[in-house]
Amino acid sequence: MAEPICLLVSCHPLKDSLCHHLVDRVEVGLKAHGIVYEHLDLYADEFSASLTVAERESYFTDDFDDAGVVDQIAQLVRAKTLILVFPTWWFNVPARLKGWFDRVWGPRVAFNHTPDKRTIMPALEGLDHCLVVTTLASRWWVNNLLVRHPVKRFIKGVMLRGCAPQASYEMLSFYDAIAADEGRVDTFRKLIDQAIGRIGSQ
Repeated sequence: MAEPICLLVSCHPLKDSLCHHLVDRVEVGLKAHGIVYEHLDLYADEFSASLTVAERESYFTDDFDDAGVVDQIAQLVRAKTLILVFPTWWFNVPARLKGWFDRVWGPRVAFNHTPDKRTIMPALEGLDHCLVVTTLASRWWVNNLLVRHPVKRFIKGVMLRGCAPQASYEMLSFYDAIAADEGRVDTFRKLIDQAIGRIGSQ
């Protein structure tokens, strides 16, 4: 298999969910544009969200214990493009996706500690672009005005800024998903197609 240039990470427990439908749409687009990719489904792979005792004990040492996430780290390091598809729950990412960040974006992988351990330096130099596709039960004004983009601030403002500041960022949010009709879903599918097209043209 050729070296993948795209890592697709999805996170939803229900196979008949809108999120899984959107994952399928992303995959169709990637294939149509000939983009080599890997798909990590955090539920299908039964990924454990919990940082282990060994991982935490070694987190600030020179020998982080990454034995439990070697394969996931290899996927991340290979990726030039990262696509995340997930539901926004309680204005945050699902637990398994947060756990993927906690365990896989670790020291000597996504960042390096400074000698005094008080701050970090970016290390994920191969990542060029991040596309986030998320569904929300809330309406646009609640997420954007009332709570002020918490997921965007976490992924773009914390994870990418701290670990891959060179990466561009795009976010597609499907609001009021509980009341979704086919027309709105179709419009959103086209936004996904356009975003994948932009990745394919890079």
